[in-house]
Amino acid sequence: MSTDKRKQSLYFPETMLKDLQHEADRLDRSLSWVVQRCVRIGMLELKKLPSTDDPAHQP
Repeated sequence: MSTDKRKQSLYFPETMLKDLQHEADRLDRSLSWVVQRCVRIGMLELKKLPSTDDPAHQP
């Protein structure tokens, strides 16, 4: 399996970036590694949310 190595610029609020950098330092990992793990973990939670076209989502 090949890995896509394209770069993407992301902009975070300063406080969030400081938190991410703190965790990267604590884990002795790169900031990129931490963000990638956050996305991987967060995607599981995002997939649980109903989509806007989901009939169960309608008010």
